[in-house]
Parts: sequence; structure tokens; C-alpha cells
Amino acid sequence: MPRLPHPAPESLRRDPLPLRGRTALVTGASRRGGIGHAVARRLAAYGASVYLHHHVPHDAAQPWGADRPEDVLAFVRAAQGDPQARIAAGPGDLSDPAAPAELIDTAVSALGGRLDILVANHALSGSDGTLDEIDATMLDAHWAVDTRSVLLLVQAYTRRRSDTPGGRIVMMTSGQDIAGGMPGEIAYALQKGALASVTRSLSTALAEQAITVNTVNPGPVDTDYLTGEAYEAVAARFPAGRWGMPDDPARLIAWLATDEAGWVTGQVIDSEGGFRR
Repeated sequence: MPRLPHPAPESLRRDPLPLRGRTALVTGASRRGGIGHAVARRLAAYGASVYLHHHVPHDAAQPWGADRPEDVLAFVRAAQGDPQARIAAGPGDLSDPAAPAELIDTAVSALGGRLDILVANHALSGSDGTLDEIDATMLDAHWAVDTRSVLLLVQAYTRRRSDTPGGRIVMMTSGQDIAGGMPGEIAYALQKGALASVTRSLSTALAEQAITVNTVNPGPVDTDYLTGEAYEAVAARFPAGRWGMPDDPARLIAWLATDEAGWVTGQVIDSEGGFRR
């Protein structure tokens, strides 16, 4: 096979809107303080049309609460790089086994008949515990939301792209395989570990369709779930002396969606800012 030539000089110049004309679904974007919202803003800023999935009842039941979907949508639109891009949002309870395929269909319809990028950011919060505390209900709840729904989203997405080569899938994990693990969140760690483990298998399965599959571990990110001394203790474990902010992993995820990352697939990537565990 002949060697590929060096890229033409003009192709080395950075496009300010590298995702112009692309379409993306970002799940778990119910809050302006969350990673999903930050990812959606970055994708929109890069020119993509974006559909934001939210499940307000989940966040409303948590200590941090939920934002109004219209407020989240407005912040994403404010970052929009291409005025012709579409920005839309809608609900979905991904614990329902029928919901992932329905969400893909809804996003495709809202974005003009095509979906190029899938960012599966959602997860179940709470309903977890130590090895001694967990039970079958906790395990099943995390399996349904954190893992089963992601695989069903990937399945529905790839079926929709069966006649169109290329595409990007980004899943999320949580550093459960790094020193110390997550002994206080066994159900969550188990299901997130499953996504990390299946990344290579999915990337191989989808290689012929030229769809890249990568998983990002964002490390500790300040999404308003911790305050006080505990917050400061975590901040001190970063060399920079601060937590990760939602836009820190969002920049990596947005890059993985671009053509520049076309040769990166099957990877679990830690974006932890040097966090000392």
C-alpha cells in the first residue's frame, strides 16, 4: 500500500467551525452546571446542530435540583457558532427500554434527518452504596440507566447510519478502574466499568462503518454536588488547586467529535487534570 502524502498546507489550518453541518445528540443535559450542557455548548460553538436530551424529574429529586429546559436551551443557543444550525431539546426516561430508540428517532427528526454524533452523558445519581449496602434493586436501576440504555442508544444510532459511513460515539466512565476505585458507589462503578470495558469491542464492531467509539473519564468535576471542607479537600488533590470544570471534559469530547480525531477509536481517555487519588 502506498504511503499517504503529507496533508496539503490549507488542510492544516484550523477551521473555526469544525462541526459545521454536523448533527449531535447529547444526553443528560438537564442542568447548566452539568457536563452535558457544557458538551452541548461546545458542539454548538463548533457549528453543530445539537439536540439536548433531559430528564428533569431525575435532577429535580437530587440536592442540586434541575434547571428549566428552556433556560438550558437558551445558554446553548447563545454559544451557537453557525446561525443556520438547529438547537433543540426534549425529554426522555432512559430507564424505559423503549426510550433509547425513540430518542434517536426524535433527535434525527429534529435535526433534519441525520445524526452524526452521539454523546451518551447521562447517568443515574444516588440509589447506591457500599458492598454491604447494595441490593438487587440498586443494581438493576443502575444497569438500566447507566449501561443498558447507552448500549441501546449506540445500537439505534448505528442502525440509523447503516447507509452512511462515518460517525462519532462518546460514552462516559468515572475512573472506577483507577487506584482506589469507588467503594462507596458499587452499583454505579460496576455499570460505568462495563462501558469502559466494552469500548474496544464496540469500536471494532463499528470500524467498517467508520464510526469511532471512545469513552471519557472526566475525573472529579464541579457540577454543584459538593461544598465546604469536602470540596476544598478534593480541590487540593489537583496540581492546579482547583476542581475540573464542566467545560474541561467538554473540550476533549468536542475534539473527539471532529475530523481531527478520526484516527482515535477504542480508547478510554482520562481527563483528570493530574488528580492525585
